Amino acid sequence: MLDNVVFVFKIQNPTPPANDEDVSDKLDDQNLVQRCRDGDKHAFRILVARYQKKLFSIAFGMLHHPEDALDVVQEAFLKVHRYLPKFQGNSSFYTWIYRIVVNLCIDFLRKESRHQAMDYDDGIQHNSETQQALEGMLLCSQAVDPIKALKNKELGQHIIKAIETLSPNHRAVISLREIEGMSYEEIAQTLECSKGTVMSRLHHARAKLRQQLQQYVDVEKTGDKSEEKGGVAESSSPA
Repeated sequence: MLDNVVFVFKIQNPTPPANDEDVSDKLDDQNLVQRCRDGDKHAFRILVARYQKKLFSIAFGMLHHPEDALDVVQEAFLKVHRYLPKFQGNSSFYTWIYRIVVNLCIDFLRKESRHQAMDYDDGIQHNSETQQALEGMLLCSQAVDPIKALKNKELGQHIIKAIETLSPNHRAVISLREIEGMSYEEIAQTLECSKGTVMSRLHHARAKLRQQLQQYVDVEKTGDKSEEKGGVAESSSPA
């Protein structure tokens, strides 16, 4: 969870006026955007509160480093604040803001001259929801004992490393589909491409992930079979 994450984009005077205490629940994005255009600063604070965790989840899913993800989210909200008066509403607000953070992540990845593998404990633990979503791509079962828990942790490391081999565009579709659970149409709107392109990128991204992780899966299966044989031999040996 992200409750312990402090965003740089701090909200000033977060307590709403008494006659507007439920505005965040009653107003949809379109109404909040219009209020922002009319100079309502509290409306923008509501949008930040509504989307900061979701944007961090996307950024972290693509960058795999909490500090970099926070920087991207900070920059994304600054861009939203700057360009909100020009937002035409041709697409939904959330696809527009998702597009901004995804494009910033893609730019960040392309500017990086080297991609160092992050330490698993230093990053993935900051967002357990993202971890579960990534592990869910392989339909991993939850651990019920310390040995399996250790293996799941190791699998998480392999998943992160496998995703880091993907191109920025492939990382984007994996994050939006597997972590955010967006539909093909929503992803197409966010990335400004066709539904067919989204499906093609997902197919190639998943195929590469399976290829990268197949060796690890095969090793795990071999190890499990060896343990089973050892257990049978041990239980059948005379006392």
